[in-house]
Amino acid sequence: MRRREFISLLGTIAVARPFAAHAQQPASLPTIGFIGSDSPGPYIDRLRAFRLGLKSTGFTEGQNVKVEYRWAEGRNDRLAELTADLVHRQVAVIVAPTTPSVLVAKAATKTIPIVFFTAGDPVDLGLVSSLSRPDSNLTGATTLTLEVAQKWVQLLHEMVPRATSLALLINPTSPNLAEAQSRDLQATARRRGLQLHLLRASADQDFDAAFASIAQLDASGLVISSDSFFFSRSAQLATLAIRHAVPTIFGFREFVQAGGLMAYGGSLTESFRWVGVYTGRIVKGEDLTNLPVQRSTKIELFINLKTAEALGIEVPPALLTRADDVIE
Repeated sequence: MRRREFISLLGTIAVARPFAAHAQQPASLPTIGFIGSDSPGPYIDRLRAFRLGLKSTGFTEGQNVKVEYRWAEGRNDRLAELTADLVHRQVAVIVAPTTPSVLVAKAATKTIPIVFFTAGDPVDLGLVSSLSRPDSNLTGATTLTLEVAQKWVQLLHEMVPRATSLALLINPTSPNLAEAQSRDLQATARRRGLQLHLLRASADQDFDAAFASIAQLDASGLVISSDSFFFSRSAQLATLAIRHAVPTIFGFREFVQAGGLMAYGGSLTESFRWVGVYTGRIVKGEDLTNLPVQRSTKIELFINLKTAEALGIEVPPALLTRADDVIE
């Protein structure tokens, strides 16, 4: 080959190579925005269930779908900014796994599909007008948390039958959930002849004061409302409950695993699997209005006998026989 022809051939290859390389690049992956009110650590089991749900629809994170995570680290005042960033990026779907995050997401966009998990009633919260047929850009999953919340007072009273007053810990920065649970639990306490004192905490530094006031109020136990911020602080709350010798009930088994006395509530892993399934189906192009809100009906009771012993409590046999899991 002549020198001039050889150089010309090299030039042709050099020009063609970028186009060939560009042609080999995969198309951009569809992007899911995930807006968490808390930090990722406590979400390990929930995220695993979410990814399993995604996978059942043919999507694997990092392979054929991308997930952009935004974590508010327990600061609900940051949710609007973080959600606005996801809306600006025009993600295909927004996953809002807490009541505060879904309310912010709902206000931020009317066009991007939103798949939520909430412990509250989606209809009462104004997220959907009907569980069976969502008529906006929102659908998702919920548990029977509000329905079983009244049982928290009953179960804790069974654990400490001589109690005349209990306390309820709420997060004032999540007013929708706090008001609903306060109203329902106050009514339940009155029916059982109990006084229920309201305690408030929205930051880590509020917990010490809240637990110290339990003794001052002469409350015999503490109910922790099913707020996502409290869930992310399950270990811290369990430690404080033992330190202050306070019998406590919460809605999530992670609290009992961390050393809390009792938990009673719906299955979060079942709900988050549905969040993943719905997210994948929407990414595939399915009409959101054909995806009814899923409500987990699986309710579980967990008791930590080691904690009961540390608190000097003899667990009634009737409670033990009803428990789904007992930590010894």
